[in-house]
Amino acid sequence: MRNRFTTPIVSALVALAPGLGLTAANAEPRAIWKPAAGTSFSIILSVAPKQIDTPAQVVDLDLFDNPRKTVQALHQQGKRAICYLSAGSWENWRPDKNAFPSSVIGKAYDGWAGERWLDTRQIDLLAAPMRARLDLCKSKGFDAVDPDNVDSYQADTGFKIRRADSIKYLRFLAREAHARGLAIGLKNAGELADAVMPDVDFAVTEDCFDQGWCRTSKNFIDQGKAVFAIEYTDNHINFAAFCRQAKNVGLSPLLKRRNLNEWEKRCL
Repeated sequence: MRNRFTTPIVSALVALAPGLGLTAANAEPRAIWKPAAGTSFSIILSVAPKQIDTPAQVVDLDLFDNPRKTVQALHQQGKRAICYLSAGSWENWRPDKNAFPSSVIGKAYDGWAGERWLDTRQIDLLAAPMRARLDLCKSKGFDAVDPDNVDSYQADTGFKIRRADSIKYLRFLAREAHARGLAIGLKNAGELADAVMPDVDFAVTEDCFDQGWCRTSKNFIDQGKAVFAIEYTDNHINFAAFCRQAKNVGLSPLLKRRNLNEWEKRCL
């Protein structure tokens, strides 16, 4: 599951991602950031903000839409930056859309125009574009990656993806991210948490309070790993109750509009 809003981009990044020439083999090693439980969080995906005004210690931004200077500005403020990308779906507006063979592109992603599921069983065919994306994430100076749609075994993708396939794919992404000095999160997919806990460094959840599963993320908290918990205004949740539960469990809570623009509401 995923809740986000994306917009097409028109930029010179069409050729940038695969042409950076950065690989895990030639990248300089760097320490991997490990966000601690309780670290404050923000996420902005539907716009590429010229100036980010949030008290959060961590900001999650779209990989392609945001330039290196935005990440540098966050670092100058003492903040960390996470690059968002969809690891489980193909999007027809992305600059690297032609890097994906037709054989890995499946059914339409219901509710998201121009988006289709990927066959995450075929890691050999997905490896090159995903490595290029992680290279781009590193080259822009991001500290971590937020890979969306990694629970496609639960969706009608057009492929017979099993839970074991999703675990294998997540472990591949984690190895590649860590080889580049990037932390990596588990996006939703709480059913996979126990299997991939040693491989991931934090979690990002959506609607866990509205759907009643926030407490299942306590396994991350117990290991000192941050859980960035997003709720949405269109669910009309009891925000005060969400804040109380987030405090009790140890989550990093945030209220956003569904389009994930710059608006946010934080617990006091």
